[in-house]
Amino acid sequence: MQMFKSRRSLPLLDQFSRYVVVGGIAFSADIGVLYILTEYFGWHYLVAATGSFLVGLGVNYLLCVMWIFHFRTLENRLHEFVVFGLIGITGLALNNLILAALTGGLNIHYLLSKVVSAGIILVFN
Repeated sequence: MQMFKSRRSLPLLDQFSRYVVVGGIAFSADIGVLYILTEYFGWHYLVAATGSFLVGLGVNYLLCVMWIFHFRTLENRLHEFVVFGLIGITGLALNNLILAALTGGLNIHYLLSKVVSAGIILVFN
């Protein structure tokens, strides 16, 4: 008996699997840039988090467009990126609030705060 295997679920499962991989790559870019900007360039962790979040957002968008989502709700790619960016800016605000609360308020290391923030934003998105 094949309870969970159907022709409709396979493409969705494939799409979800790719989305998880892309999310991991984007998160790696985000946290890697955060670390480099903070540790090697001496940027304040919130400024670095803003830059790194935008890098991760760009990586996520490009990989989603190139590898995951072949169907487009919006035909104009500029409009599509603007909508994607607006959602991302909301995530950025939430990211920086969480980092400020955890690192600035509770004195938790900024990288651990970033991992917590990423988990919360994943649920939020």
